[in-house]
Amino acid sequence: MQNLESIAEQAHQTFEARMQARDRALVLARQLTRKSANAIRAIHRSQQEDAKKFLVEAAQLVAGLRRETAAYPDLYYAGYTQDAIKEYVEASITLALILDQPLPLPATLEVEDATYLTGLAETPGELRRRCLDIMRQGYSSEAERLLTCMDDIYAVLVTMDYPDAITNGLRRQTDLVRGILERTRGDLTISQREDQLKEALDRLLERLSSP
Repeated sequence: MQNLESIAEQAHQTFEARMQARDRALVLARQLTRKSANAIRAIHRSQQEDAKKFLVEAAQLVAGLRRETAAYPDLYYAGYTQDAIKEYVEASITLALILDQPLPLPATLEVEDATYLTGLAETPGELRRRCLDIMRQGYSSEAERLLTCMDDIYAVLVTMDYPDAITNGLRRQTDLVRGILERTRGDLTISQREDQLKEALDRLLERLSSP
């Protein structure tokens, strides 16, 4: 028992160091979530340069998270850390798809495959929002393109037939994507038919008004 006090002291030092790393990681994770949300907000407002700036700042926060948790991998893979990184992935993919650019790779974003895919799975919600904004002005081929992107994302996600412990609950997200996809397809179909009907009525009125 003579060395019990030194054992306890060592434990205190270890736990204190972990607590400090955890606290710093929590702060960075909250900042990352805000930056990602700001980027998505800027995307929907067509403020592309602002969105890119927020994503650059978010990437720096991701790097900071990695540094702060380097000695504690369990903290890096904790739920709150990966959830914040997922938001960054979602914002990055959303910007790329809306601008019709190539998707950023997991290696480019420096994220794990599972986190990348959960971010990808949340992107259709933002694409649906974009489609609805577009369709307020009537049917558009741009909304059709975004619907195709959503369809492609779903087609990939359904192939990830692995346990939730491996994919971080991707299956549930995939089911949600299917619902978002079908609702958006229905909305786009209605918008297209309304435009076709309006064009037909305009042609009819034009013929009736002709002498």
